[in-house]
Amino acid sequence: MSRIDRQTPGGSPDGPPGKKLRLDKANAKVAGVCAGLADYFGTDANVMRLIFVLGTLLGAGTFLIIYLLIWLLVD
Repeated sequence: MSRIDRQTPGGSPDGPPGKKLRLDKANAKVAGVCAGLADYFGTDANVMRLIFVLGTLLGAGTFLIIYLLIWLLVD
């Protein structure tokens, strides 16, 4: 009989880990939201910070609300 490995949502020790959004408090400036998003998307944290600052200024604070929601809901 052969063994069948099942992939769990969080990944398994035998396979690659699942991709999950987490706050990156080690590289955080405020709460780690931008650093966590940068890790998730594979970009630089400063680029994410710039996107959030510009989005907050140009989007009438919409990105600030998104930032706060991510901070509260993630991790």
